[in-house]
Amino acid sequence: MIAHAILAAKKSKYIDRIVVSTDDPAIAKVAVKYGAEVPFVRPTELASDTATTLPVLQHAVTHVEKHDKFKPDLVVLIQPTNPLVRKDDIDGAIEKIIATKTNSCFTVSEISQRPEWMYDLNNKKPKLFLASSSETKRSQDLPKLGIINGSVYVIRYNTLMKNNLIRDDANTSIYLMPKGRSVDIDDNLDFKIAEALMEYDEDK
Repeated sequence: MIAHAILAAKKSKYIDRIVVSTDDPAIAKVAVKYGAEVPFVRPTELASDTATTLPVLQHAVTHVEKHDKFKPDLVVLIQPTNPLVRKDDIDGAIEKIIATKTNSCFTVSEISQRPEWMYDLNNKKPKLFLASSSETKRSQDLPKLGIINGSVYVIRYNTLMKNNLIRDDANTSIYLMPKGRSVDIDDNLDFKIAEALMEYDEDK
């Protein structure tokens, strides 16, 4: 999966360096094979199941600043659990943050399962999760909504390193990705869906 993320990043018009953060020698080997840098081994405290993405990104930026004197204007996070991402998605998110002059940009996909029609399963009696929801509305009359798909995040240096944010909700923008490229692999079913979509090339 990491190879797909690296190959998409290599095709980007804007990305200068591709750095992979990992503590796994096998992943590091694959990353180097496909053209990424692995200039450090991710510290143990940042490689646990409870570690969050923010300190991992900050560690990577701090490392290249200290050792290579390289300070990025924008930090682009491309997650390998979203293997269907393309260069167009990466470049689109980068262009969006620049055009809107926002502090962050992230990719979303339009939803088809409406929150207005969802029920809270923790109640003994059926209860709509959104109290103001109306099931009588037609789907075409409801506002278009997008959900974070986890594919690409673009963050300005100060937003990440000084404000400790990956997504600045007070000043952010979004980039809409096609639903067919928005598979976030969390389990085996997601993996099978991604495999099936990969076999279908929509550009053919």
